[in-house]
Amino acid sequence: MVLRGVRRAVGPVVGLLAGVMGAFPASAQAVAVAASGAAATVAVENPYGLGALWAQSDFVAKGVLVIMALMSMGSWYVILTKLIEQSRMITQAKAAAGSFWQAASVAAGAQGLAEGSPFRFIAEAGEAATRKHDGLRGRIDLHEWVSMSLQRATERVQSRLQAGLALLATVGSTAPFVGLFGTVWGIYHALTAIGVAGQASIDKVAGPVGEALIMTAIGLAVAVPAVLGYNGLVRRNKGVMDEVRAFAGDLHAVLLSQGDAPAGSGRG
Repeated sequence: MVLRGVRRAVGPVVGLLAGVMGAFPASAQAVAVAASGAAATVAVENPYGLGALWAQSDFVAKGVLVIMALMSMGSWYVILTKLIEQSRMITQAKAAAGSFWQAASVAAGAQGLAEGSPFRFIAEAGEAATRKHDGLRGRIDLHEWVSMSLQRATERVQSRLQAGLALLATVGSTAPFVGLFGTVWGIYHALTAIGVAGQASIDKVAGPVGEALIMTAIGLAVAVPAVLGYNGLVRRNKGVMDEVRAFAGDLHAVLLSQGDAPAGSGRG
């Protein structure tokens, strides 16, 4: 009687343990299957990335992408080249302030400046103005003639500094609209896919809508650096031109001084 009671009490417990132990292989197999499925999911390439966008888009979308790529490359080229040019001019301004005014004459001071320096260009223009003040030009007052010559030289330097800024302004103002055109084109494709399929399933509209969003993002990514670069370069140009105008003003006074004006007036 006692043995039968023990067997009845222990039997369910033994059966439960056997069931738990038998479940472990199945659980391990399920975990292995899930891991292999996750690995397979990771290995699948994103069907809505930039590569898929280029491969699945038509000639209009590809044309929009190419245009925005060209706009981005052009704006970055202008930004980098202008930053280098402005830094070089700041260095040349320091060199002119240190060596030019210690020279014996304007011509000697100009020869001591670097080739291509805007300060050398202005000095040579002012020195040439005093030598060419003859003939019909001799009827103009020397003060006014030298002022006009230095002003022309300064305006040429300013024009060279501003070259390329129009491209940045154009890219900054038009790139969002180019991207918007790509967005509208992508939405049109999404609506066309819905109409052909007869239902608004996610697999029919995900690609075109993703293309539209990518176009918008690219348009903003092209426009924002162009706008920031334009504003930064304009601000730096103002500082550089202040140095150039100050140099031209001092040079104007030197050219009209007693040492240079009589020798170069050329009045006939």
